[in-house]
Amino acid sequence: MTIDRRVLGFGGSERAVYAADPWTTRGRLYPEDGSPTRSDFQRDRDRIVHTTAFRRLKHKTQVFIAQDGDHYRTRLTHTIEVAQIARALARALKLDEDLAEGVALVHDFGHTPFGHTGEDALHEVLLPYGGFDHNAQSLRIVTKLERRYAEFDGINLTWESLEGLVKHNGPLLTPEGAGTRGPVPQPILDYCELHDLELATFASLEAQVAAIADDIAYNTHDIDDGLRSGYLSFEMLEEIPFLAGLMSEVRGRYPHLEPSRFTHEIMRRQITRMVEDVIGVAQQRLSVLRPESAADIRGADRVIATFSEEMAETDRQIKAMLFKRIYRNPDIMRIRAGAAQIVTDLFAAYMANPKEMQSHYWVDHIAGLSVAPKARHVGDYLAGMTDTYAISAHRRLFDHTPDLR
Repeated sequence: MTIDRRVLGFGGSERAVYAADPWTTRGRLYPEDGSPTRSDFQRDRDRIVHTTAFRRLKHKTQVFIAQDGDHYRTRLTHTIEVAQIARALARALKLDEDLAEGVALVHDFGHTPFGHTGEDALHEVLLPYGGFDHNAQSLRIVTKLERRYAEFDGINLTWESLEGLVKHNGPLLTPEGAGTRGPVPQPILDYCELHDLELATFASLEAQVAAIADDIAYNTHDIDDGLRSGYLSFEMLEEIPFLAGLMSEVRGRYPHLEPSRFTHEIMRRQITRMVEDVIGVAQQRLSVLRPESAADIRGADRVIATFSEEMAETDRQIKAMLFKRIYRNPDIMRIRAGAAQIVTDLFAAYMANPKEMQSHYWVDHIAGLSVAPKARHVGDYLAGMTDTYAISAHRRLFDHTPDLR
């Protein structure tokens, strides 16, 4: 039976002219036949979900290390929440929902165990060899490190998905070729030699909504987890006018609400107001730009999906509170120091004796390599670890492992 792909529900029933079009994708590094039942962006999303890297996110830290309790966010639950918000934004703006969701689902693949602490520690030990960047690591995972297919390494995502992964936070190069946020990580430059991701332009609007969805999700849910842990209190939230207004609204409507429900009512309103703010700004900027294609979005002189000035100020206030009250809390800093020691110790142990990496692939692959390539492979191995695996590996190799409680 022949299937008419044009009548299937790919990426939403109605796409705007400026949305990414799965029918005119720039393709994959390794050409493949199309699917009769799924668009190329649907296939990307599905491939992402079926990776080992996606499954590992369930045991990687978001803010609170897994030993703190089962109800705190992990990288996986955070990623799912980002994908939900990204899809809602994409639908409101008539974008390709599958591409937006795929970029959201893949955006944290490159994160190390122990959250940003692990990333900072791995960057430090890899500085002599080019450092470590989680976006570049995400690209390495989906183009090289996942080994599932007979005909290629990686998962052979479309150009649009890879562009969104690399550039969701904006261009990496100025038109003159300078780095917009410092030097562009070498793995990204290396890949662009094969498959140019046009680093001096903005990404698709689908990637932009995935990026702002990340901000909305972690601003909101880090507050939720902070209240659960006791590092935040409702009184602390009152210091931010936006949050104080939400709490007043909830108290006025539900004056005797229990704390857990009160928290949820605040959080759901925060997400809604932030999502609506982004939609309003995007609509206003689109009305000025009048894009007629996704290329017009990439060639614009500014980001389209972002906060208003007022909401951007709220975003800054929330981040400042989270850094002060949670991320830099002495208890968290003590745990971070222990997590950094685990990563640093493991890197030194594997560099000294690669056979300690209990994987035939890694041991065989780095045999005979010079120091710099060997360090990069050890970094790949460490970055792929979950929190629980890293702790277990450290306990196997060292007499004392830091207590991350």
